[in-house]
Amino acid sequence: MQQKPTRLTTQLRDTTFRWIADDVDDETRAELQDLLARAMTGDSDAVAELDDRMSGTPTFGTAGLRGPVRAGSNGMNTAVVIRTTAGLADWLAHTHPGGTVVIGRDARHGSERFASATAEVLDGAGFDVRVLPRPLPTPVLAYATLALGACAGVQITASHNPPADNGYKVFDHTGIQIIPPADTEIEQRIAAAPGAVSVPRGRGARTLGDDVLRGYLDRVAALARSENRDVRIAITPLHGVGGDVVVEALHTAGFTDVHLVEQQAEPDPDFPTVTFPNPEEEGATDLLLQLAADIDADLAIALDPDADRCALGTRTSDGTWRMLHGDETGVLLGDRLLARTDVPDPLVATTLVSSSLLDRIAAAHGARHARTLTGFKWLMRAGERLVYAYEEALGVCVNPDFVKDKDGIAAAVFAADVVAEAKSRGRTLLDLLDELTLRHGISVTGQVAPRFADLAERATVMERLRSQPPDRLAGVAVTAEELPEADALKLSGDRVRVIVRLSGTEPKVKAYLEVTAPAPPPERLTETRRAARETLDRLRDDVSRLLTVP
Repeated sequence: MQQKPTRLTTQLRDTTFRWIADDVDDETRAELQDLLARAMTGDSDAVAELDDRMSGTPTFGTAGLRGPVRAGSNGMNTAVVIRTTAGLADWLAHTHPGGTVVIGRDARHGSERFASATAEVLDGAGFDVRVLPRPLPTPVLAYATLALGACAGVQITASHNPPADNGYKVFDHTGIQIIPPADTEIEQRIAAAPGAVSVPRGRGARTLGDDVLRGYLDRVAALARSENRDVRIAITPLHGVGGDVVVEALHTAGFTDVHLVEQQAEPDPDFPTVTFPNPEEEGATDLLLQLAADIDADLAIALDPDADRCALGTRTSDGTWRMLHGDETGVLLGDRLLARTDVPDPLVATTLVSSSLLDRIAAAHGARHARTLTGFKWLMRAGERLVYAYEEALGVCVNPDFVKDKDGIAAAVFAADVVAEAKSRGRTLLDLLDELTLRHGISVTGQVAPRFADLAERATVMERLRSQPPDRLAGVAVTAEELPEADALKLSGDRVRVIVRLSGTEPKVKAYLEVTAPAPPPERLTETRRAARETLDRLRDDVSRLLTVP
């Protein structure tokens, strides 16, 4: 474990003084001055916190910059956003000088002022800056970047991170999130940028009307092609910005029996009803499933706060409700989309850590299948004639022709259409999953993702696993294999697979588990699936112990 400093060094003191002098925000300047004053009196806790706040700057992870909203160089604040945008503007000046840049934001703490600062810096650098009219989902920004022929798009969002966080997501001229070497080139320019107070800023930008949103909604609504619209839907946006937009998208597509979780319907940056605003987290969808049961819904949908992720819930055979796992949603929607697509020689894609089942489904449809590194910035670059992509963390893209990113709104509309079509045949989502299993085999997946307050402990756990990998998991002999392109470790054996990596968006070590089995006869489906899940439970227990700090 990394030792926390207990005494204020001259270097840390002087670095902090320089940052305070260059800050442009009275509130964060005062916040850092107070912390420095306490550190100078010998308060060891203040010294440790100050060291953390001034240790470097946020870097581009799997999906942009993210960090806590706080004063200092290693947080999300106006000064950091100004210097980040100065670096982005300098990079764009060498590739698309004077082009259009679109800016969007969610409703988190700081999002409005960070979006304004981004617009001012880009305007001051000579770009044609357009700003979305209000807090809107990230997929709308991704759509606008393409629709307006922009050279870049910036979304201020921390997606499903904890309430204290915010972030900065960059799309390039292709409408896809940036990848290396662009991210490191921008980081180098950020490091070379002057103090925030010295960065030129213009007056702002042109605020777009609702025509861009309308264009997006019309394209999304066209994804629904079945004749039936008799579907009752329960939805939660988890206090994020997707509520009004997903309801309007569903209404435009003809699905009008839509009910929002009242306690979570309006944007609220404090996310008061959930510990973490992530549909994957335990308890986050409890209110949604209760509403679905109360109204006798046909489908439950949970969006994450910036509405680029979509989780589906369904009634089980005993009448209770449960959320589908990301891989269940991914393979189900992928199969349905391939059954409908008219694109010749289509390609579908998923990531290295997702279920292997989509490969077999694609082959059955005569489609190509690709596996990429984690993140939609890679999935959207999987190849020509891409019609569908998903990752197990609830990211789905059913509309890569007009949004080249995961899109929870579009996925919700497409899912409603799938449920409507199935309902007209007396089938449910679980029936469809059973049909896929009987045709293509069993794949049950899970995840172990411990959260670490100390990132040094996270690194230690990963290093120990690499140096001392297990030889058996869930009673199965396994071998270890480095996946250097993914900076991950793969542990695999007979019908068992585990991939472990550091999260690029959260302070977690993530282990992705899969247990497979050949397609059983119908009479043995329940038994074979139960056996696979029991193996998955044993696998989860073993991996959890491996990822525990001694």
